[in-house]
Amino acid sequence: MYWALKGKKQILLSIVILLFGYLTQDSFLRIFDANHVPGKEDIKVLTFNVHGFNGIEGMKNPISKDKIIDFISQQNADIICLQEFDSRMKGKFENYPFRFIILNQSDKSPQTIFSKFPIIDKGSLDFPDSANDAIYADVLVGQDTLRVYNVHLQSFQVRPRSFKREAPDRLLNRLNKSFQKQQEQANIVKAHASRVSYGKIICGDFNNTQFSSMYNTIKGEMNDSFEEKGYGFGNTYLFKFLPFRIDFILADPELEIKSHQNFDVRLSDHTPVMASFRLKE
Repeated sequence: MYWALKGKKQILLSIVILLFGYLTQDSFLRIFDANHVPGKEDIKVLTFNVHGFNGIEGMKNPISKDKIIDFISQQNADIICLQEFDSRMKGKFENYPFRFIILNQSDKSPQTIFSKFPIIDKGSLDFPDSANDAIYADVLVGQDTLRVYNVHLQSFQVRPRSFKREAPDRLLNRLNKSFQKQQEQANIVKAHASRVSYGKIICGDFNNTQFSSMYNTIKGEMNDSFEEKGYGFGNTYLFKFLPFRIDFILADPELEIKSHQNFDVRLSDHTPVMASFRLKE
């Protein structure tokens, strides 16, 4: 980023090193032991930052809200976690009788958990001094309770034009503050989840990659569905032609990951991710 801001040719070396790291890591590129077809008995979980149902770039590239709704409906997931939700769309999810919706508020980005399983408890982690948040729901699957977290970590709010219009020192200072806020939020999620004695799934938009300390703080001993059953590049966000994997589904070891799918659809600035699980005997 430093060489890019300075416009120096040394950025080529940085790019080569980053590409080598990406391509030699299973956490970004996987070929073997992949599976994207969930079984009939699997629990299917879908996470998707829907960008307010406004399309890829808002009004510059609008997409019908019905297209996003139709896509989500076609996946027939058992649990749906959405970030940047528009609460006016809640009536479109009639097949999900159990739900937890953080309504549009002036200080929080709305999030939802839709479930076909009964929700017996729910709540918000209420990240301090941030428009982002994490919510959770305890769902009853047969006789088992499963905790599902929908996480949306602090955004960097960086667009390609930021590199041209904003002074480098100011931009780096803002990014550093966002890193610190993300780490604070990751610590909150980790501490909250560590008190759960039953199986849990943590998914959502982490706004950072699998190489970050934030991701590793939350992941801990959990399994990443892409690393277990994903295929190809796991990118979920395209920033100026650079692929980033910043949307994740993590599961406790007692949950067997059966499938993972990255959807190649351009309905939002993020792409959706779905994974399926079975409770181990």
